[in-house]
Amino acid sequence: MTKKVLLVCGAGASSGFMAAAARKAVKKTGEDIEFKAKSESELMENLNSIDLLLVAPHLKYMIDDVKGACEQAGVKYSLIPQKVYGSLDGPGLVNTAKELLEGGK
Repeated sequence: MTKKVLLVCGAGASSGFMAAAARKAVKKTGEDIEFKAKSESELMENLNSIDLLLVAPHLKYMIDDVKGACEQAGVKYSLIPQKVYGSLDGPGLVNTAKELLEGGK
């Protein structure tokens, strides 16, 4: 079954670039993970349709706000590592998502 990952940033632009890099990496590896990006204002309406929420590092303050909603919805969550986000490292994001989906929060 395809795992669904939502990336969230302020307006959805930088997370959109990050999601595109991850989708490109997934095509090469054949992982069954779908990456989408949304703005922080669209988060709650998409929470029940995902398996993992990854928040842009500059929105670190949001983690405490979304923790309860994620736990209630059974969604794992984390910050995107700054090194991965800053370099638009698609393969790195795929690896981060896999680790979190297999264990993590």
